[in-house]
Amino acid sequence: MKIQFCGASSSVTGSCHLLSTEQHKILLDCGQFQGGKAMEALNAEPFPFEPAEVECVLLSHAHIDHCGRLPLLVKRGFEGNIYCTDATADLLQVMLKDSAYIHEKEAEWKSKKALRAGKPPVEPLYTQKDAEKTLGLVKPVLYDQLFELNEDMRIVFNDAGHILGSAITEIWVKEGDKEAKVVFSGDLGMVDRPILRDPTFIKKADYVIMETTYGNRNHPENSTSIMELLEIILKTVKRGGNVVIPSFAVGRTQELVYELNKFYEEHDEYKEVLDKVMVYVDSPMATTATEVFRKNAQVFDEETKGYILKGDNPLDFKNLKFTRTTQESQGLNFNKEPKIIISASGMCEAGRIRHHLKHNLWDARNSVVFVGYQAEGTLGKMLVEGAKEVTMFGEVISVGAEIYNLGGFSGHADQNSLLAWIGAFQQKPKQVFLVHGEEDSKKDFAALIADKLGYEPVVVMGNSAFELDMNTAQVVNYEEAMKMAAHDDEVQKVRRSIADIHNDLESILYHADLAMGGEITEAKLNQINNVIQELKKATMVLGTTVTEEDRSMEQ
Repeated sequence: MKIQFCGASSSVTGSCHLLSTEQHKILLDCGQFQGGKAMEALNAEPFPFEPAEVECVLLSHAHIDHCGRLPLLVKRGFEGNIYCTDATADLLQVMLKDSAYIHEKEAEWKSKKALRAGKPPVEPLYTQKDAEKTLGLVKPVLYDQLFELNEDMRIVFNDAGHILGSAITEIWVKEGDKEAKVVFSGDLGMVDRPILRDPTFIKKADYVIMETTYGNRNHPENSTSIMELLEIILKTVKRGGNVVIPSFAVGRTQELVYELNKFYEEHDEYKEVLDKVMVYVDSPMATTATEVFRKNAQVFDEETKGYILKGDNPLDFKNLKFTRTTQESQGLNFNKEPKIIISASGMCEAGRIRHHLKHNLWDARNSVVFVGYQAEGTLGKMLVEGAKEVTMFGEVISVGAEIYNLGGFSGHADQNSLLAWIGAFQQKPKQVFLVHGEEDSKKDFAALIADKLGYEPVVVMGNSAFELDMNTAQVVNYEEAMKMAAHDDEVQKVRRSIADIHNDLESILYHADLAMGGEITEAKLNQINNVIQELKKATMVLGTTVTEEDRSMEQ
């Protein structure tokens, strides 16, 4: 068995790893490189493998740096299935179509310049037709479902708590009479964050591929950043300014809406000020992604489900407005009333946020608040690091607005959370590969886990390949394997039963439009409670079959 690192190996973006045996080749993620022209130029380079030879893709989540080159993979010959969670499949419909549209528009703009210079037109990285073909290959798999990829490989997706649908992937690989288990962390989230469940701790692995985005730093408490955001909003509004928040359309935007909902409903002492301040989500993709979030309550945490059952839509409130059209977006920059504008992209590299920055950066009354990771080479990184002026649309813009960077909103696990996750393995993995981080972040985290856990991880630098020694991996006992197969069948029945009950609950909440709009009558509330009681009863009965011991066997 061999692992070949083909992206997110020297930096954070472009996640792509090839796992191969003598019989099979599978890809873990296929993301776009982001962060300035040099990084983005890597997207057009040939893949360091033959796309047509890849059997399938296991996708950790729907952020563009993890899924954004899937249509290019298809364009260059890949014809296999793309496996991901059902929520990720829903989000891909938004992300890939939007990405293809951007590539087409960029190519159109560059072609006009090229033609005027007597040069040939520029081809887009991929088209919306390529994106549609890619979406036809997507096969959703439920969380916790043991799924057979082929006769030698099985997988389970576990909740990673990073964005809606994000997954930690467990992969069992068999060669001859040997079997090894590979765990791919994807992007890990923080514990106790709104909307999503906490990341799953995995107990056993032979090999671990782990992200290290924040391997050398910790976030401030989320509650601290929430209160700081409220203070920034109040201070900015009182001086007649706007609060501009560059935000990733999937994940960060929904968390901000959730927290602002609580601001507007729970802080009566600021009601007089907040009631006059509109919140605009100015991103068609973020608007559509928020609708996807509303339809996937089955993966929300208990607090968010509690809001829904009380009849409160946690992703909507009276002062919130979603803008879709270009005219609506442009109108925000001519509206003189103080306001909050949440717009993509989160690193300020493309999209409507650049227009909002052009109109707001120069004015000292305004504030720009960053709430997510800023990659090297991006406009967002320049502003966070204190740039006094920037160039946008060929115009030099002076930075007069106050710039804030609230780390508490990050959807990535920080150093302490990463250490807790890798430290939860019950026995030392044979090898840990550190990816998806800047060089300093990976090296610092490697030193930390060497000191705390006694591990000697591989700090992956650049596209590289490693042979994974199956001889030191677990020897398969075929009698035990048969027992486990029978056990897996029972577990599948249990999971299907639970999934059916969850689907009933989701149908009542959403398709009947109970919780996300209109009033809940007493009869409707009783109907919801009946389904919840059925779910609790079924979980208790089925719990005698799916014990903690059963779960530990799988992990």
